[in-house]
Amino acid sequence: MLTASLLADDSRIVRVHAGAKLFVQGGKSNMMFVLLSGQARILVNDIEVERLAIGDPVGELALIDYEPHSATVEAITECKFAGVDERTFYRLVAGTPEFALDLMRTLARRLRNTDKML
Repeated sequence: MLTASLLADDSRIVRVHAGAKLFVQGGKSNMMFVLLSGQARILVNDIEVERLAIGDPVGELALIDYEPHSATVEAITECKFAGVDERTFYRLVAGTPEFALDLMRTLARRLRNTDKML
C-alpha cells in the first residue's frame, strides 16, 4: 500500500464524485493514481473485479507501457486520488525501493486474482 506521505508535494490531487469515473477502459493517460480517500472499484468490461483500498494504485499499467487503460475506475463514494506523472513515478521507483516493491506486489496480486477468475 502506498502512503500519501510518499506523494506529498509532487502529486496532483484529483477529486471524483460518487458514480463518476476516474478513467475508462480503452482511454489513454500519462498518469497513475493512488486512492487517498473514499471507496472506488475497478471494472473490466463493466464487471467489478476489485474494490480499492486506501493506498491502492490504479492506472499504473498505462503509465508503464503507454497502452490504453485495461479497466475503468469508478468512484463508489466521493474519492480523492493522488495523480502521479511519469517524472514522479521514475523518481519514486529510483529513490524508494518500497514503492516499487509495493507496486509489484499489487500487480502480482491482481494477476493472480485474474487467473483465479479464468
